[in-house]
Amino acid sequence: MLRRYLRPIAAFAALTGLGAYATIMLRGPQGISAWTQKRHEIQLLEERNADLQRDIDAKKQRIEKLKNDPATQELELEKLGLVHKDDTQFKIAGQQQPIGSTGQSVTKEQSK
Repeated sequence: MLRRYLRPIAAFAALTGLGAYATIMLRGPQGISAWTQKRHEIQLLEERNADLQRDIDAKKQRIEKLKNDPATQELELEKLGLVHKDDTQFKIAGQQQPIGSTGQSVTKEQSK
């Protein structure tokens, strides 16, 4: 007769204990609030990674333009003050010299 009442009481006590444990764990420092905070941090990091990837892609395109586009190269040299609009540039076919090296550009006043 005692077993008949003891089994439901033990089951109820186990469920109550499990419920209390779940409540404590969900409200504790590793519970739902920590989970939502980590989700927010992950979202911010993903956005930052996407921004950095866009910056990397833009810089790669800029590098390719500087390698292959003479007009872009000339504009960049003008910005750096290495070549001016009034300069005369002498380019020798068949030789590749780094842009902006000495002796590559001569001003009109010097060539007269």
